[in-house]
Amino acid sequence: MLESVGPLTGSPWIYAAVAVSVLLDVFLPVLPSGVLVITAATAAAAGSAGAAVGQAVPNIMALTLSAATASVLGDLVAYRLAWRGGERLDRAIARSRRLSSAQERLGAVLARGGGARGALVVLARFAPAGRSVVSLGAGAAHRRVREFLPWSIVAGLAWAAYSVALGYFGGQWLGASWFATGVSFLALFGAGAGAAYLMRRPTPEESGAGA
Repeated sequence: MLESVGPLTGSPWIYAAVAVSVLLDVFLPVLPSGVLVITAATAAAAGSAGAAVGQAVPNIMALTLSAATASVLGDLVAYRLAWRGGERLDRAIARSRRLSSAQERLGAVLARGGGARGALVVLARFAPAGRSVVSLGAGAAHRRVREFLPWSIVAGLAWAAYSVALGYFGGQWLGASWFATGVSFLALFGAGAGAAYLMRRPTPEESGAGA
């Protein structure tokens, strides 16, 4: 498996590749940043198990920090761009019913603060395209950075640690193979599907209003 991935996993450039992929997927959610993190972590598991890979392997702590840092920086870039987006961004959001409803709900949750705000930002980091909606929505709604940044840090660390753990322990238990990477990716996808479901559930306030 490691030989087919190529020399990238044994080079310091793997951290840059992970960081760039994670940074950009807030704008292009189709980028396989999670797959790249899991693959690198699986390579780290192979090295720790003494597999004869013939090359260096990533350090899981450095891998986690690079992914988490890039996640937070990407959130901030999207947040700032949306903050300064002005009428053009407002019109683009208004044309999408999904984005409009998501922005309205986001504003309500962020305004309530506390655990509701934190849960939304953390769940969104796992949900497909949820990170984009929350980061852009918080900026477009002109929420204060102190309402958003601390939870973005928690979300980035949680997502990075979970992704690295999936690849690392999957590689240790199932071996450094594409099968292990696939199982780990399915676990990441499952977490994303669960997060998306929880984000779509109506809040107690919304349920009471519809009664």
